[in-house]
Amino acid sequence: MPFLPAFMKAVSTYLLIILLGGYALAQAPGTSELAKKAALQGTVTKDPDGEPVKRALIELIAENQTEGGNYTAETAADGKFHIENILPGRYRLFAERTGFLDIDKRRSDGRVLSLSEGQELKDVRIRLQAAAVIRGCVTDEDGDPIQGAEVTVLRRTFAAGRPHWEQVGAERTNDLGEYRVAGLAAGSVYVLVNPPPDFRSLIENGSGPAATPSLHAAEKPAPPSYQTTYYPGTPDRSRATPIPLHAGDEFPVNFGLTPSPSLSIEGSVVNLPPRTSATIMLQSRDFNLVMNGAEIHKDGTFVIHDVSPGSYTIQAIVEGSKVPMMARESLEVGSASVEGVRLAPQPGASIRGRLRVDGGNKRLDTERVFLQLEPADNEDEGTLAGGDSYSNIARAAADGSFEWPDVPPGRYYVQMVGNSGSNQDWFVKSVQAGGRDVSDAGFSVNGGLIVMDLVVSGNGSVVDGAVTDSAGQPVSNAVVVAVPEARWREREDRYRRAVSDQGGRFSLHGVRPGDYTLFAWESVDSDACLNAEFLKTYEGQGTPLRVHEGERKSVRLTALDSQGDAP
Repeated sequence: MPFLPAFMKAVSTYLLIILLGGYALAQAPGTSELAKKAALQGTVTKDPDGEPVKRALIELIAENQTEGGNYTAETAADGKFHIENILPGRYRLFAERTGFLDIDKRRSDGRVLSLSEGQELKDVRIRLQAAAVIRGCVTDEDGDPIQGAEVTVLRRTFAAGRPHWEQVGAERTNDLGEYRVAGLAAGSVYVLVNPPPDFRSLIENGSGPAATPSLHAAEKPAPPSYQTTYYPGTPDRSRATPIPLHAGDEFPVNFGLTPSPSLSIEGSVVNLPPRTSATIMLQSRDFNLVMNGAEIHKDGTFVIHDVSPGSYTIQAIVEGSKVPMMARESLEVGSASVEGVRLAPQPGASIRGRLRVDGGNKRLDTERVFLQLEPADNEDEGTLAGGDSYSNIARAAADGSFEWPDVPPGRYYVQMVGNSGSNQDWFVKSVQAGGRDVSDAGFSVNGGLIVMDLVVSGNGSVVDGAVTDSAGQPVSNAVVVAVPEARWREREDRYRRAVSDQGGRFSLHGVRPGDYTLFAWESVDSDACLNAEFLKTYEGQGTPLRVHEGERKSVRLTALDSQGDAP
């Protein structure tokens, strides 16, 4: 049963900036011609041999789209590039070339450059690594190729202090059973293969669209089937072995699948309204991927076949109902099939509210701000949601009103997305839901109407300063993180991150009042700071910081050496 890739959890801040600012790869219109422009020169080379990389695309994107511009260039045969007439400001610098990846693990943030009027910044060096490839063949017990099997490559990251599996590549096998997953970054990855669906088995067991509704799979044992298999060839996810990829690797991974007893999940959907049906979806919480579901019989029963051991979320979405209805439950599948699952769909909730501004003399540019519902439970949101009408992103109207319709049951908190540029000092100050202050604990959703009062403040603290090495020299592209006190470390919105520019300077905006620990790393996985185990290795090495609303503080930080990726 193949996995389907999960949708992106949220749009990145810088993509929002680009979309909202009008991504014109040229000088921003309407700016003063009196401002003296800056210039940028640099070289792109291949690591580790230092060979020039030609035809690499260079993108220079302004952090503040209302003041700066966006520019592109292409490297020549000697790897050099040149950009002129740049408006002064802070920028993110990106380099892209097919078959290569940025050696900087923070490439999603880009390098930070601060350009002043008339400045000519030269000798900017960007190193790219050859991307790695995982290739191989998937065969059956007789050594014959299996076509249509899906091979997935995953890496372990962290989100809101919890382990999270991110898909970094996937391909289906061709008629020869061969696959090739390209464009992979160096680092540890896991590989798994899911066999193609056995449609004949689904029909015989009463789970497919052509099945006889009165014939239940539970009435006869399911035949052995191919199972999800993890490298180096185990169906047990706890025994999966990571592959240490290096730049330019072509790592061979072959799978030989053998039929094994099929596990299943059997249950029923109850209290369906008349003339409605339900769709079942099964999501792996281990790898944040969605599996094919099962058809519902007329009496509401269902069976999902060919399930591998693991942690799952099962969801029923009602079709044909006047209002969206859903049910969701967590499941653990071990060495035996699961029976007796009972799903009782409920209507989704509607959250309506008004945004109020506490900004003093500051003005919130609502056109550039989104409100986002984030799950407060210890689960990834994944792709399971409340139907086609639900989105966890909302936008405030001119009068401050906003709405999230058909919100699935669960516990949530609210955060701002896109609060950068002119909005960079803003933060969510308070949230009232149902007449209660839920700013800290979050709020529960279980149908009905929730009335919300949301206050955002433009008086977020600013923490700026410089990062140096042990010799006192400035460190560029250092990752600076304000880590909140322990009780907030599962709330990603409580962290603040920045990257130092070419002079080691950094600035953290929109910092909520409270106690923090500041860290600066010369090189670190961008998600590592969200991992409690990783932070323990640096206990006592951070700089304590307490800030009050509207306060501005300057600090000097000494960059730490990363001890590798998060464990």
